[in-house]
Amino acid sequence: MYRFRGGALEVFIAHPGGPWFPHRDHGIWTIPKGEIEPGESALDAACREFTEEVGIISAPPFIELGSIRQRGGKTVFAWAFEGEWDPNDGIQSNHVDVEWPTGSGLWASWPEIDRAGFFSPAAAKERMKLAQHPFIDRLADALAGARYARASAA
Repeated sequence: MYRFRGGALEVFIAHPGGPWFPHRDHGIWTIPKGEIEPGESALDAACREFTEEVGIISAPPFIELGSIRQRGGKTVFAWAFEGEWDPNDGIQSNHVDVEWPTGSGLWASWPEIDRAGFFSPAAAKERMKLAQHPFIDRLADALAGARYARASAA
């Protein structure tokens, strides 16, 4: 999700929940994403996962941002849409059951996403996984191209 504030682009990213990164703020934030279910298109999966992870319903038009391969080998497809969110509303994330500490036999339920926010592209890149940085650049390029096309048509 993205928005404009004072004419400047801001992008929405999320911090993973669970016991692994509660105090880490750089290099782990992500776009809300998840697995494609059988029979589901990649775009439908992206919309569903966005709602499940942050409680916000995405709405067209969507800007296709292509795909990237993360260090662990996972391929991530992304789309962007313009939207709003009030941080005072918080996020509504689904929960995952995790054995913690690993091997202890103790299980707990954790939110998949524990916080989220809008950031400038530069601030988002400071926080995000390095492999996902191209999504920010592709969005900025697509939006710049759309503004140029609108200005040329006027």
